[in-house]
Amino acid sequence: MTAVTVSTSPAASLRTDAVVIGVAKSPKGLALAPGAEDVAMAYDGNLVELLGTLGMTGAEGEAIKLPAPASTKAGFILAVGLGDAVDDGPYDAEALRRAAGVAARALSGTGTAALALPAQTIDAVEALALGGVLGAYTFSGYRTSADGRAPVGELVILTDPEGRTAAAVTRAEVIGQELNRARDLVNMPANDLYPESFSATVQSVGQTYGLQVEVLDETALADGSFGGIIGVGQGSANPPRLVRIAHTHPEARTHLAFVGKGITYDSGGISLKPVGFNEIMKRDMSGAAAVFAAVVAVARLGLPVNVTGWLALAENMPSGSAIRPGDVLRMYGGRTVEVLNTDAEGRLVLADALVRASEDNPDAIVDVATLTAAMKMALGHRIFGVMSNDDTFRDRVLDAARRTGEEAWPMPLPAQLLTGLASQVADIANSGERMGGGLAAGLFLQEFVPTNLSWAHLDVAGPAFHEGSPYGYTPRGGTGSAVRTLIGLAQDAAHRPPHAADAGGHR
Repeated sequence: MTAVTVSTSPAASLRTDAVVIGVAKSPKGLALAPGAEDVAMAYDGNLVELLGTLGMTGAEGEAIKLPAPASTKAGFILAVGLGDAVDDGPYDAEALRRAAGVAARALSGTGTAALALPAQTIDAVEALALGGVLGAYTFSGYRTSADGRAPVGELVILTDPEGRTAAAVTRAEVIGQELNRARDLVNMPANDLYPESFSATVQSVGQTYGLQVEVLDETALADGSFGGIIGVGQGSANPPRLVRIAHTHPEARTHLAFVGKGITYDSGGISLKPVGFNEIMKRDMSGAAAVFAAVVAVARLGLPVNVTGWLALAENMPSGSAIRPGDVLRMYGGRTVEVLNTDAEGRLVLADALVRASEDNPDAIVDVATLTAAMKMALGHRIFGVMSNDDTFRDRVLDAARRTGEEAWPMPLPAQLLTGLASQVADIANSGERMGGGLAAGLFLQEFVPTNLSWAHLDVAGPAFHEGSPYGYTPRGGTGSAVRTLIGLAQDAAHRPPHAADAGGHR
């Protein structure tokens, strides 16, 4: 695990394996970012020209290694791109997170590296620390040979801002470690991560950090009439679970509920997915992983807010006992659903969990799910959609995403699409019109949320699992999408009264 520390020593005088500097684009060409001054002096003022000769433009994602001058104590210099130069004021936090992430990946196998990047403020220090921890992430537990290099051992942030840098670094490390926990869970193969093993992990971690954990097994789910979770999980040899994990604080004035879709493997069930779509379906529990990680992070940060996480865990498999298209399920709370498509299973487990979560009378509820391919088609691979029954609360979710560096976009809940979910035999069908399918899924979930409760639905189907080359602090595989947004919401709630004043935006 990569450690993060802070130092006020000049970059050129610090004995380290590498020093990282920032380079930006300006109308006049390359520009060195604040923090690189004494390194530039060690190159006798020729550093910018040298970087230009090597083809550097200052664009985000660039990384070029240089031999360190004899006058420094570093093994080598790593220049990373920051994008557009900032003439006055601090660099954008997300640009710093991404630059630190690029540096951490490029420094794989290095012992200690100093980050001489713009770190003039506490927020900048936290951004660099978080980007470094996330960029250093690797998932290698299943490799039998050391064919990949170890993550950088220590990142030293060079800074001298006023304030508590230690607290900023600790905060970043907690968020980074928990987000990486979510990544680990998403990357685990389904033969090792299934509802029972996932719930055991939650129990173990919950005990470590003093969280309240309750696990409903298949018997308790059946006794409680959780028809959605039981129905989805009944085709698998691995029975389903519903896990409740709660952080409570004596000074809390707000209670948030987070609900995560936890399909540990999604074959599509009887409505089997075609060839080419099954290979990454271990990722379908990304929402539950995000909720779990966020609740643990909130507890570790000691935020004065009550947060309850609900993980709806099941494996969607085809077998003689699996639900069939045309079956009718009686959901928790009594409503009936006709299953027209067994591959529209996430909304079934979420519906049960949403109804149960609302019984605890939270001030607001947020669900996170890799729910629809339609959302990926609408917003691409890096942006998640946000739907809500409360415009003010939706804007708070979007603001939390923006501040924490996640890309999100508001999506509507058009009432006319609800007619496509009509069933001839049950209260509602689980599948409707193909066009606008992501919005129809949101409308389905809204039917299981009390009208007086602010609710937001995060469809993270696009950004939850990255199949391309790493970029910034984002690796291949599980990304931990929505973890930071949920933590940001909890941080907001910890420092404001219950959002009753936001009421009025409900449907």
